[in-house]
Amino acid sequence: MPVHRLFALCLMLLPLAGAAQDDPPPRCDEADVYHAMDFWVGDWDVYVGNKVVGHNRIEKALDGCAVFEHWQAADGGEGKSLFFVDYDGHGAQIWVSQWAMTPGGIKEKVMVDDPPEGSVRFQGVIRHPDAGAWLDRTTLTPLDDGEVRQVIEISEDNGKTWSPTFDAVYRPAAQE
Repeated sequence: MPVHRLFALCLMLLPLAGAAQDDPPPRCDEADVYHAMDFWVGDWDVYVGNKVVGHNRIEKALDGCAVFEHWQAADGGEGKSLFFVDYDGHGAQIWVSQWAMTPGGIKEKVMVDDPPEGSVRFQGVIRHPDAGAWLDRTTLTPLDDGEVRQVIEISEDNGKTWSPTFDAVYRPAAQE
């Protein structure tokens, strides 16, 4: 292409580039999908039965574009999650713990469309070197009293049956 035509083309595109810069980018906090987990944001003491098994701090970040989970187990273990919405509008989670080299120490899950009413559910695959792959899902359900129930389950038969591995209630953390 001759230089003068390339220059003319660039001049024609300048107004379009300027218009794009004048329009503010869409804000995450204006889309409903970014509010699906608002009920879980906060500082929580986590109970299995009457026993405190850990503390979890859930916080929104980056103008509502992400949710961070900071898990601290009562036995000293810890893990971190990043929840976000991908370009296709699907929620996703990445979980990492200090046991990253063991099955379940790292998890990648996506939000699924069939959770119980009012809940959110994420599902993925855990690969096990000796036992193949298991489906893994987490369901978060807000309770009427401001608490949240979290159930983590695995399926060894491709989703036909599910076995709970963690069933806990999140209560607002005691203020110190």
